[in-house]
Amino acid sequence: MFDTMTLTKIVGSLCGMLLVFLLGNWAADVIYHVGDAGHGDEHSQAYTIDTGAEEDSGEEEEAAPEVDFAEVYASADAGAGEKLFRACRACHKIEPGANATGPTLYGVVGRDIDTVDGFNYSGALEQIGEVWTPENLSHFLENPKAAAPGTKMTYNGMGDVEDRANLIAWLDTLDD
Repeated sequence: MFDTMTLTKIVGSLCGMLLVFLLGNWAADVIYHVGDAGHGDEHSQAYTIDTGAEEDSGEEEEAAPEVDFAEVYASADAGAGEKLFRACRACHKIEPGANATGPTLYGVVGRDIDTVDGFNYSGALEQIGEVWTPENLSHFLENPKAAAPGTKMTYNGMGDVEDRANLIAWLDTLDD
């Protein structure tokens, strides 16, 4: 049915189509980037819409007002904090003396830092303070890697101050 000449024609036509496709791709690339040679910082788009953003970049933007953690913590909702604990549950337990990847969080509020029996700490937490006060916990939970460089904790942090306050309020209720 197929002789070698027919098979050779089919393979040749496939190779020819591939070459035409590559040539077309190369030609389009040359045409599109013809004006970019040697202009590393220039825009490669056809036109730029001026939004005035460069003019505004010199002005300082108003920063969000700094919220006092003590005020937020005073009105924290422990019930909402219990729901937020789901992110912590992967590495921490709340039963007394039950360590997991991280130390137990039972009684963490008011406990001395690096003092859970049977847990091997990295030593990085000592720069946060002496005791896990609500403020120290909030600072650590906001960005653990920045608060204690070298910590083994891989959590990225909790940006919302109200969420941190709710979680810490719930952790504070665990040990009465």
